[in-house]
Amino acid sequence: SIQPVYGAQHPPLDPRLTKNFIKDRSKANALPMKSKKASSFHEFARNTSDAWDIGDDEDEDFSSSSSSLQTLNSKVAKATAAQVLENHSKLRAKPERTQSALSDVPTNCKVIKSSSEAQLSRTSEEACVRTPLQKQQSLPLRPVIPLVARISDQNASGAPPMTVREKTRLEKFLQLLSSHNTDLDELRKCSWPGVPREVRPVTWRLLSGYLPANTERRKLTLQRKREEYFGFIQQYYDSRNEEHHQDTYRQIHIDIPRTNPLIPLFQQPLVQEIFERILFIWAIRHPASGYVQGINDLVTPFFVVFLSEYVEEDVENFDVTNLSQDVLGSIEADSFWCMSKLLDGIQDNYTFAQPGIQKKVKALEELVSRIDEQVHNHFRKYEVEYLQFAFRWMNNLLMRELPLRCTIRLWDTYQSEPEGFSHFHLYVCAAFLIKWRKEILDEEDFQGLLMLLQNLPTIHWGNEEIGLLLAEAYRLKYMFADAPNHYRR
Repeated sequence: SIQPVYGAQHPPLDPRLTKNFIKDRSKANALPMKSKKASSFHEFARNTSDAWDIGDDEDEDFSSSSSSLQTLNSKVAKATAAQVLENHSKLRAKPERTQSALSDVPTNCKVIKSSSEAQLSRTSEEACVRTPLQKQQSLPLRPVIPLVARISDQNASGAPPMTVREKTRLEKFLQLLSSHNTDLDELRKCSWPGVPREVRPVTWRLLSGYLPANTERRKLTLQRKREEYFGFIQQYYDSRNEEHHQDTYRQIHIDIPRTNPLIPLFQQPLVQEIFERILFIWAIRHPASGYVQGINDLVTPFFVVFLSEYVEEDVENFDVTNLSQDVLGSIEADSFWCMSKLLDGIQDNYTFAQPGIQKKVKALEELVSRIDEQVHNHFRKYEVEYLQFAFRWMNNLLMRELPLRCTIRLWDTYQSEPEGFSHFHLYVCAAFLIKWRKEILDEEDFQGLLMLLQNLPTIHWGNEEIGLLLAEAYRLKYMFADAPNHYRR
């Protein structure tokens, strides 16, 4: 059986396990070099404990994990602030620049009354000179992206996020979205290279098929669908206490604290209650698959994007109790419907035996064997099966391998592509794997390869890296998608 292994973005919740894990790893690295031979998966499994097993069978573990997590978050936040100060003192930055950099560590997030309609009613000039953008433009150099990564758009190189070209693109989006009937084909074309933060909520609703292209119908549609969702809650949510739903409810209850554990936003009880309702209602309404581990991750990008519609600053530390019940209800319902639309296209990934994932992993193996035979043969030599690392890539849509900000940028393109979350995702995974070919070929044993592939160093990635990854994925799709003789042996 395949057990999900949580990667670099999701370290162990228990500090004691973290310590043991690092100690074991350092011991392994300290061993003298000797002739390496292929070790089997079963030997690896016997010698390696699951560092991410936090005692799922006991509910009381949640409280201890939560307190450990808060301590960890506090330490990371302090380390981040110290790192920012150190970086800027080394660079002998101007005082005002240092002050701007410190403002990147979120403190109090300001709540604004905003909606898709309000944003679209603004002129292009007003939208382009919003205060947050002015603040970002005053940062010619960004500090190193911290472990508790910012969710907002950013480039790892430190380039200012809002250029003249980006302002022009924002104007184009505002024009498209405010027209009487939005041209969805043109919207997809504009969204492929990324959607500006200001218009992402309404763009995602349109691209997912949740919102109609006709502007006059949008308000009524949103009202009707939100009422329908809360009707489902009244109808189904109390059944979570029934015996035949206990397994589903219990698994959801276990997985929610693991969702982005290093981002404080997702550890708030109110946010966890929202996720619990969304996942339970979806599971009840889709009995063919029910709830499967991994679906909990798919809610987070939608939740963050729709939350950003009402929050002016970065949302990592935002206290959702500052929002009204109506606003929270709108965010919850929209997240549910957009996640449902996504899962409609990949539901065979989550039905019994997960045949969709099995097929995609096999397709990835065949594709990589054609793209880079050296990497493919390297895996065969050391008995590494694609299922051992790529299962999670398909199950979680690379969300465990990338920071959340990168996932949001990736989904801009996925929603612009035909069958983006299923067909195009295969080519993104292939490009992602080949991106690490040098590191893969440097590892010469089974354990080293698995540790690398399950802990790829992407914590500092931003828009630039995702843009390059998507460009390479598009090239592979263009070369192989319509050439079955090249695709298969």
